[in-house]
Parts: sequence; structure tokens; C-alpha cells
Amino acid sequence: MTRISVKVDGTTYEDEVEPRLLLIHYLRDRLGLTGTPIGCDTSNCGACTVDLDGETVKSCSVLAVQADSGEVTTVQGLARDGEWHPLQKAFHERHALQCGYCTPGMIMAARDLLRENPAPDPQEVREALEGNLCRCTGYQNIVRAVLAASGQEATT
Repeated sequence: MTRISVKVDGTTYEDEVEPRLLLIHYLRDRLGLTGTPIGCDTSNCGACTVDLDGETVKSCSVLAVQADSGEVTTVQGLARDGEWHPLQKAFHERHALQCGYCTPGMIMAARDLLRENPAPDPQEVREALEGNLCRCTGYQNIVRAVLAASGQEATT
């Protein structure tokens, strides 16, 4: 067992974990943060995307011990004082989901894009979301939602 200390969604946790425990399993099974889904377990789908120390990562490909002394933000940690994050609102208002399974990863990847590029064009949004798969929506409303969250109306 390895002792880790990690801040998740603003709360610091100190735990002993097996060195092989994946971050996704730590978040869901140990901390009960089930808003981040397990998609493919192979880092192909992006559903489990979280922010680790300012970078988006697929939590099924990161060990919990790699987050030691770090800070993780999940989709659940985006809301503040009972208010949804602008991306969460835009996804809801623009109907950017159907089954919703990919939505947490899409929102986290979009958040990373908007941090780096606050006014992306539709093609830049599509490129930023390439590592996140959706089997339901056809992506059009997802792109529109990201553009709306950036303060732009979608032109697609």
C-alpha cells in the first residue's frame, strides 16, 4: 500500500491505496464521486476525463498514486454554490446530450479548450473534443454548447 494525499473538488483526502489502483476507481469507489463514468477502461472514449493539476487526463489511464500531492477536478467539482458551471448550463440548454454517458468527459475537455482558447471556432471545438467519443448525438449540439459557453452563438 502507498499513502497518498490528493485534493479532489476542493477537499483534501489522505488514503492508502494499492499502487496499481486507477484514478477512476479511486474517485468512484473510494471517494464515491460517480459523476465521472467508467467508459471503455482503455482511454479510447474520454468519458472519464478529469482535470489533474491543470491538465485534462483520462482517469482510466492514470494511477491514483500519480495524483499524490496533486489537485483533481471532476465534473462534479465544477458547480459552485449550487450553480452549474457555464458549460454545464450550455450543455443542458443546447440539448448537447442524449444518454449523457459521454457528457462529463466532453465538458471537462471543453473546459480545457476554453481555458486555452476562450473564443474557439467550430473546427477548433471539434479538434479539441477528438479524444471524446459520443455514440448518440452526432456532435452538432455539443459544438453549439461549447460555443455558447464561450459567449459565441454557434454558426454551425
